[in-house]
Amino acid sequence: MDKEIIKVLKDFSKGSGRITVMTGAGISAESNIPTFRGPEGFWTVGSKEYHPQEMATYQMFMQNPDEVWKWYLYRLGICRKADPNKGHLALVEMEKFFQTRFTLITQNVDGLHLRAGNSLENTYQIHGNIFFTRCAYECTSVIYPIPKNLRAITKGEDLDESQRKLLLCPECGRYARPHVLWFDEAYNENFYRYHSSINVAGQTELLIIVGTSGATNLPNMVAREVKNHNGIILDINIEENPFSNLALNSKRGYFIKEPSSVALPAIMEIFNT
Repeated sequence: MDKEIIKVLKDFSKGSGRITVMTGAGISAESNIPTFRGPEGFWTVGSKEYHPQEMATYQMFMQNPDEVWKWYLYRLGICRKADPNKGHLALVEMEKFFQTRFTLITQNVDGLHLRAGNSLENTYQIHGNIFFTRCAYECTSVIYPIPKNLRAITKGEDLDESQRKLLLCPECGRYARPHVLWFDEAYNENFYRYHSSINVAGQTELLIIVGTSGATNLPNMVAREVKNHNGIILDINIEENPFSNLALNSKRGYFIKEPSSVALPAIMEIFNT
């Protein structure tokens, strides 16, 4: 790792500033979870192939809830088989090290950060979590864990009646929905920690961006806020992306072109020395 980056990280760890880590699909890809917009996200209904941007919408759910749930139950099966990797585990150690100075903002809905050991209090799941549901008709704002006996499906498999019963809202008996942010919906504080993310960005001295290219609005807002008050921005990615460009064009920005499972444990070692 570059000597300048090492010095910046050591100096930061000895101070009192806040650290925010913002993660995307890249860290989960190292746990064999396909990226959302890749081929695994495509879904065939009849003779037509739908892209994720078409399946992951409230409009599609209202038109064809069975197909949307089939798509999510297929993805649920993939997420259940995945295990946290060294990058996830390094972030658990990072939270323990910095305690109240630490916040994790994640775009990933796979729940791997929580399974690895990061706390729910300090983990802002800004796109939701596939292991939870809520009423599709908003009879309540309660978020429910997905039933443990809800079976995942394979491609081409239909829902059976036992699965449909498990996918009903416990309050009103109508369909529940995945607790995820869809493409035709907006961020909010109650479900997706919108204002909390903006507020913590304003207090962040060090922002570490991991495995995301900034395709959604809130992560870009967080990064720009840190840049605007001259915070340190460190982008970790296996390829150049809008966030690496933003970092390198800021006064205190750096780019580490490495997998997160390599870079994050190395950063944690620096903090510990």
